[in-house]
Amino acid sequence: MIRALARLFSALTLAVLICGLLVVVPFRPYPGLPELELPPTQSQPLTGPVSRILVEKSARRMQVFEGDRLMRVYRIRLGFSPQGDKLQEGDGRTPEGVFRIDRRNAGSAYHLSLGLDYPQPEDRARAAAQGVSPGGDIFLHGQPNQLPEGLTLGHDWTAGCIALADAEIAELFAATPIGAVVEIRP
Repeated sequence: MIRALARLFSALTLAVLICGLLVVVPFRPYPGLPELELPPTQSQPLTGPVSRILVEKSARRMQVFEGDRLMRVYRIRLGFSPQGDKLQEGDGRTPEGVFRIDRRNAGSAYHLSLGLDYPQPEDRARAAAQGVSPGGDIFLHGQPNQLPEGLTLGHDWTAGCIALADAEIAELFAATPIGAVVEIRP
């Protein structure tokens, strides 16, 4: 039932998108969020390998590290109900914790994607204790492929993934190996 609702939500989102009813804007901070402070390395090429990615959900910010060096800061969008840790499939939350990149998908329905090894054993156990599915298929990805090139959705819209602008995920995809650590904080 939850999986069917999640698919219906995704289909409705795309239908509205296609009809042009969603606000499509460059990524901008939500009201009250500070501008991103970019590291001096932001102007240097991201060559990789990316060793660590830090996501701060409340700030809608992703920091990318090569070794101990901060290389990039990106503005991100999250699940459609971003407050709190992911508890079950279809809740619209982005999971919190420490994960690893475990797959790469150049043929994604969204412009490129890097998969996280979610759910972890503790996520499965918590969901099983509640009699629900923990969900899965959590990715760092770009915008829906149906969106005209160069446009981004300007609100939290995913089913629990972390979305970037297409040019940003292309840069990240090229430099991030399987095994890179992704820490997602509230």
